[in-house]
Amino acid sequence: MSEPPRQTTLDPDTRAAYLLTAALTMARLVALFRTPLELYPDEARSWLWSRTLALGYASKPPMIAWAIAATTALGGDTEPWVRLPAVLFQAGAILLVYAVARRLYNSRVGLAAAALYALAPGLQISATVVAADAPMLFFLGLTLWVYVGLQGASARRSLAMAAGLGAALGLAFLSKYAAGYALIGIALHLGLSPAARRAWTPAAAGLAALTFLAVLGPNLAWNAAHGLATVQHTLADAHWHGASLFNPRQLGLFLVAQFAVFGPIPFGALAVGLILAARRRRLEPADLLLLCFTLPPLAIVAAQAFVSRANANWSGASYIAGAILVAAWLMRWRARRWLIAAIAVQALAAGVFLMAVLSPSLADRLGAANSLKRARGWAQTAQAVIRRARVEEPEGLTAIAVNNRFLYDALAYYGRDFLREPLAPKLTIWLRGTGAGNPAEASAPLTPALGQRVLVVAYEKGFDTEIARDFVRPLGVEIDDISLDRKHQRQLETFVGEGFMPQPRDPATGYPSPAWKAPGGLGKLEGLSAPAFSGPLGLRDRPTPP
Repeated sequence: MSEPPRQTTLDPDTRAAYLLTAALTMARLVALFRTPLELYPDEARSWLWSRTLALGYASKPPMIAWAIAATTALGGDTEPWVRLPAVLFQAGAILLVYAVARRLYNSRVGLAAAALYALAPGLQISATVVAADAPMLFFLGLTLWVYVGLQGASARRSLAMAAGLGAALGLAFLSKYAAGYALIGIALHLGLSPAARRAWTPAAAGLAALTFLAVLGPNLAWNAAHGLATVQHTLADAHWHGASLFNPRQLGLFLVAQFAVFGPIPFGALAVGLILAARRRRLEPADLLLLCFTLPPLAIVAAQAFVSRANANWSGASYIAGAILVAAWLMRWRARRWLIAAIAVQALAAGVFLMAVLSPSLADRLGAANSLKRARGWAQTAQAVIRRARVEEPEGLTAIAVNNRFLYDALAYYGRDFLREPLAPKLTIWLRGTGAGNPAEASAPLTPALGQRVLVVAYEKGFDTEIARDFVRPLGVEIDDISLDRKHQRQLETFVGEGFMPQPRDPATGYPSPAWKAPGGLGKLEGLSAPAFSGPLGLRDRPTPP
């Protein structure tokens, strides 16, 4: 008697999860390839790293640069191909959310979790702007999927799962060191769950640790050889400092922001679920596992906000487990209307976001132009700098020096064709302080050897005077206004500096001393009065005059 044919059709929930992922990914790809928005400077920096593959970089692990190198090798260096990894990693993360939720609960919870995660407001940016978060979330999802599968696995299969866990976690660390929250989650779960401890044998634990170190080890070796550059940047970026270690306002702002990035209804449901769990003092095994991965990022970053400050997305490592947990709770509470409302609200927000990406004028009309200004005008900015460089080319330029890391990164990308020319001046950055404060300053500082005749590009009014003090002869000031939208424009001040000779910095501040006078009485640039320095280093796109 012949065997019955094997079932090959997908169940409705799995088919729906695939269709959701495919439809959202297609919409994001259309937006990616049709948007007029330019690369953010941080995206340009990741592209710049991808030109020279390494085991680590000054401020990030290498995964995002490797991914950009792969996609641009296929399609070229245009903006959509630089950003493509963000869309692909988030598509994979959606499917992993479904797979984990289905394994822990059922396919219906899996579909709800996939929808909540895919449409979360904060994830819309992560899926269109190339950054370290998207690959980290994908590999954290893979880590969670393997970890869940290891519970109850046979002895032989547990070894393969343990090796997979170590590899997935190592790849998450190669994406962003915030993956360390997953290690905390695993340790917490093992400490609270006897069943979880029984799933591990000494051989499996040793194999997981060895695989993890094998994947992450080369990056650790790179850091050791480069003065722990990435580690130090990560610690410095955490901002565990402040004039006061009591900042309830910052804590409140962070918690309110979670309603915006995770979704108002899902984050509210998470808060209610935590209160109910605390009152009942009882958790389902699957709930306990997910809480161990959800709470540490939220609690640690909330504490950071309390003692200093924290960005809303710094708790992003909680999104995958949190979306699954919220979906499971809403389904268990039979809160179908709340679940539908949550998905509907987030779908509407995701739709508006994609339309704004396709047509930035919509963002302007909605009053969100300020949030897009750093993705506008960089190509025109580069053209203005290159035009001035071409004018000065017959006299010879030894370098182009900018005063801002964002300007450096954007010029490196949008001026790439000019900078690749055989006789093109080298792109550098002027150090205002006594040492490097960012990757651009560490990799391409302006030096006396390059400073014979320099085209100086100052991003904000006032810095041209400080830079001029470091040259024997500054001359030929020009001002360019780059229009960003109806309300904002970017002002560039350029001049040619001859004889770069860095002057002493103020011992108290590390910055150029205001009391220092240029040789021969030069206190202003030729052709323009020198305005007094008026603020800290940063970006200030001024409103367009009426």
